[in-house]
Amino acid sequence: MNPDVEAKFATYPEDVCTQLLAIRTLIFDIASEHELGTVEESLKWGEPSYAVKGGSPVRMNWQAKAPDQLGVYFNCSTSLVATFREVYGDELPFAGNRELTLSRAEPLPLKPLQHCLEVALRYHRLKKLPLLGM
Repeated sequence: MNPDVEAKFATYPEDVCTQLLAIRTLIFDIASEHELGTVEESLKWGEPSYAVKGGSPVRMNWQAKAPDQLGVYFNCSTSLVATFREVYGDELPFAGNRELTLSRAEPLPLKPLQHCLEVALRYHRLKKLPLLGM
């Protein structure tokens, strides 16, 4: 793990850290399964960020000002969140044009979350397909 990201994870409450580490694992598993290459892990705007060549970066964070939720952030200049909202609007809550909001108290919605992460990490290969190939 990138030392800066590791230090950031150490600042989260234990239950939040567990959930965010599970999302991190999903990202690395998706990259491996789809042979997307090396995952670049870094801090962007003080938040853990994950990127692969040919994909759109994914960030995630928890903030004390919204203690009951986790945020998974996508590039706002893409069609990612609009497409996710169209496909998963009944299952997942979104905020604006960049954020998937997850409840800290609920189990992670693994299947739709994994699908959204996969599409983001493969974005430049999928961006011209209807509904990003979803």
